[in-house]
Formats: sequence, C-alpha cells, structure tokens
Amino acid sequence: MNKNKLLPVIAGLCLAVSTLMLAPGCASTPTQSSTGEYIDDSVITAKVKTDLIRNDSTPGGAIKVETFKGVVQLSGFVDTEMQKTDAAVIAAKVNGVKNVINNVVVASTLTKSTTGEFIDDSVITTKVKAALAKDDMTLATAISVDTLKGTVQLSGFVDNEAQKTQAGIIAGRVGGVKEVLNNITVK
Repeated sequence: MNKNKLLPVIAGLCLAVSTLMLAPGCASTPTQSSTGEYIDDSVITAKVKTDLIRNDSTPGGAIKVETFKGVVQLSGFVDTEMQKTDAAVIAAKVNGVKNVINNVVVASTLTKSTTGEFIDDSVITTKVKAALAKDDMTLATAISVDTLKGTVQLSGFVDNEAQKTQAGIIAGRVGGVKEVLNNITVK
C-alpha cells in the first residue's frame, strides 16, 4: 500500500483506539452523557438530520435536532401540522432513538405581524444568544435559539429547572421579542 494512503488509515485507527480506551473511564451521570453515549447521541443526531433533509415531506433544514441519551428533541418552525408530525415519525425510525420530544412549532399558529412592522429575526436570535452567554447560570452552549415573527423558541437540554427558567427570563427581556416558547428539556 502507498505510504500516503496508509497514513490516514493509521490515524483513524489511533483515534478509534484512543476513544475506546477513554470511554470506560467516563461514566454517565443523570445530567451528563458518558463518552460512548455522547458519540452515540452525535450519530443519532446526524442520522435524524440527514433523514429529515432527504425526506420531501419535511423542511429538514428548518428543524433543529438535539439528542441526549437517545432522547431526540426536535425544534424549529414549519409550515404545516403534517410536516411537524412527519418529522417526529422520521426521527422515531432512526436506530437508537429511545424517545422523540416534538417541540416543532407550526408557523401559522403564531401571532401575525402588524402591517408595516418589520422584525429582523436573525438579529433577535443573535441578541438572545449573546444575553444567554453573558449569564453564568444558563448553559448557553446547550441552548438553541430560533426566532420567527418575534417569537423566540428555546430548546436543548439543561441540568435543572432553574437553568431552564432563567433562560426563558433572559430571552424575554431582549428587545423585539414578542413571545418566548421555552421548550428546553431538563435532563
């Protein structure tokens, strides 16, 4: 075998062996995945995202997927109730999924913007993320933020109810936010 082709194979094997060596020493707790669970959750998340994108009945790019110990949380905004339902069905079929929490919101259920009112949802999302990052209590890196028509949806997995509540309060204080859907799951 060519030396240039052998190096990536050796590097991959070294990575796999080191991962297996570290995994037994990293035990799971109720609020933290073990190394093996984290890897499994990452694979599940990738498979669910891929299946959602490949399926014509769901706007896969609009749906966020997060996984903790085999529990998949779906969030984001879709156009129809059928898209929301299909997303949950697709996620549930992925190998390793233990449960699906479907927090996807049908956009037509949100309050309509008034005439002449313009809300830059991406700016609101950025402001909410920045506010969460400034707070020591919230796990900002574990919280996803999505905004549509001034409605902010929070999702992800946190350690306790206080972190979930605090995230909702912080998001609600950001200028331009009309409503906060706090769909964060406590581990």
